[in-house]
Order: sequence, then structure tokens, then C-alpha cells
Amino acid sequence: MTIDQTDRFARFLALHHGDRPLVLPNAWDHASAAALAAAGFAAVGTTSLGVAAAAGKPDAAGGTREETLALARRLGGLPVPFTVDIEGGFGDSPEEVAAFAAEVASAGAAGVNIEDGLPDGTLSGPDGRCAAIAAIKVAVPGLFVNARTDTFWLNAGGLSETVARVRAFADAGADGVFVPGVAEEPDIRVIVEAVALPLNVLFLPGRHTVAGLAALGVRRISTGSLLFRAALGAAVAAARAVAEGGDTPGGLPSYGEVQALAGAPAD
Repeated sequence: MTIDQTDRFARFLALHHGDRPLVLPNAWDHASAAALAAAGFAAVGTTSLGVAAAAGKPDAAGGTREETLALARRLGGLPVPFTVDIEGGFGDSPEEVAAFAAEVASAGAAGVNIEDGLPDGTLSGPDGRCAAIAAIKVAVPGLFVNARTDTFWLNAGGLSETVARVRAFADAGADGVFVPGVAEEPDIRVIVEAVALPLNVLFLPGRHTVAGLAALGVRRISTGSLLFRAALGAAVAAARAVAEGGDTPGGLPSYGEVQALAGAPAD
């Protein structure tokens, strides 16, 4: 492990223990990640939906192993730490999952996000997820493992199952826990109090504010697929404006600015 990567690990971990929550925007390619870093975000994550959809594949089906690894390698030159959504780990055994996480770390990632939701809409057994978490921490001790449970996302098990799973993930060596879909303040408070690890919540427009989540003790706030979906919507809206004679959006990055994101000359 290089000193540079060790520094990234430390920087990313520290962002979960600062004075305010880490607001983590999720990118789907190099340009979106570089633009977010240039905009001043302290770290960047990836969105599995964006990676899969950009490749013409379904999300959360375990079919984007190569695309996920290729993106991690492209993001290795970012000036900020980044974390990669590895879905269920792209492996049939804890050892295979750990080997993939090690590849992602070697590409420059400071963290991974691993989930317990399955493609059929059910939850995997907690023991298997715990074994994978433990194997990752043995393979790459400094890698930030954000252990995600989809209990709320899939409406499976409720709050009691959520608490049981995040506690098990913590015992297995996770560095943080992620509960997408949780929205109600009392539920968030219970989860924060149940585990002595940073809680990651998926930002739900109209349901959450950063200030409100911070007051509840949430330490990391992800945008998930929101930015990717917003970009698709904006692209279609701009195309329709051209076709229908409407007003195209202003304030867009210039050609040269986008070129600069890839390290190319701006003119």
C-alpha cells in the first residue's frame, strides 16, 4: 500500500467524524466525478444504477463487475477520496468478494459500499454478509467498508431487523452502516443509538434536509442515483427545448471546461 493510498484511507475515515455530516454525491463516470470534485465536494461515491444504466444493464443484478472496476481505475487520479458501490460484492464467497474489494482499493478507492439486498428483491442472510465484511477487512484493513442493509428499501424486516443487521455488521468489522429508504426521525434515532458507527442515510428529496439529518446524528448523506436521474432528465429537457423552440438551459459547463475535467487543454 502506498503512502498516498494510506493517506486517502485516513482522509476518508476522518470525513465521517468531523463537525458536520459528509455529504457524498454519487457519480457514474469520470466526468461526473471530476466535476463534483472540482465543485468542492470533499469526497465522491459511485452509483450502481448510473454505472449499470450507462452500460445498458440492470442495476443490482451482479452484472457490472468489469464496469465497476474500470470506473474505479478511471477515478484513481481524483484529487479527493472516492468510494465504490460494489453491490453484493461480485463474488460467490467471502474470499472472492474480498479479492474484488482489494482490486478496487488498488485502483485508488478509499472505501466500498456492500449491500445485503438480492436481485430477486429479498435479503441475503446476515452471516454471509458479515463473513464478506470480515474478509474485506483482513484483505485491506484500511479500506472503509460501508455495510448497507436494504431492510427499509425492500420493506423487509422493519426496524428490529435493521438494528440486528447493523449491529452484526459492526461486529464483523464494518466502518460504517448504510440504511437507504429510512425516512422517519424516530427510526433514524433508534439506528443511530443502536450502533457506534457512522450512519449513512440516502437523501430523500422532500423528506430530508442535511441540517435535519445532522441533528439526528447521521454522519454520511448520500445522493444515490439522484444526480444520474437528474442528468438524464436535464438532457431530455434540453433536447426537447431545441426541437420545440424553447429556451435551452443556461449556466452549462463550456466545451473547454469539460475537456479540462479529463486533464485536456481547455482550448
